[in-house]
Amino acid sequence: MTQLILFNKPFGVLTRFTDPHGRRTLKDYIPIPHVYPAGRLDLDSEGLMLLTDSPKLATLITRPGGGWPKTYWAQVEGVPSDHALSTLAHGVMLDGKPTRKARITRLAEPALWPRNPPIRLRLTVPTSWIALTLSEGRNRQVRRMTAAVGHPTLRLIRYSVGRYTLENLAPGSYRAAETNHEL
Repeated sequence: MTQLILFNKPFGVLTRFTDPHGRRTLKDYIPIPHVYPAGRLDLDSEGLMLLTDSPKLATLITRPGGGWPKTYWAQVEGVPSDHALSTLAHGVMLDGKPTRKARITRLAEPALWPRNPPIRLRLTVPTSWIALTLSEGRNRQVRRMTAAVGHPTLRLIRYSVGRYTLENLAPGSYRAAETNHEL
């Protein structure tokens, strides 16, 4: 039976099981042997990670251009215009190549756990939230995309991967998920 673990990665946790510098890793939260991350999240990003014991399932989840869609909630500096959101949806240039089309929506501020440390706030610059659903996973893609349209990301949370979401999953906690994937 294939294992699939949903984990809500807190800010500041590495998405691997060891670190020679003593930083927090998945080992500090997930005591299940022989599971490995299907994809990654940056040290300063939070949210849903999937771990599995199946290399085939990990490939299905993460394969370039055909992996499972991932939805991110991004708190950005400023309030993006309709033009900025349209630009994000149609793709921006990163490293000389356009990003794939994405689904972008404005998002009311979600009810979330506090982040430690909190994001920087500037009294004269408002912040807002957007949801981005991507079908590719380039290095720091959401942060680079929002910066390209003039709205740097201040806080980034992966809300879903495929049909799996963060619902009822507190930061630092995990649970097993049902899988019905033919592998």
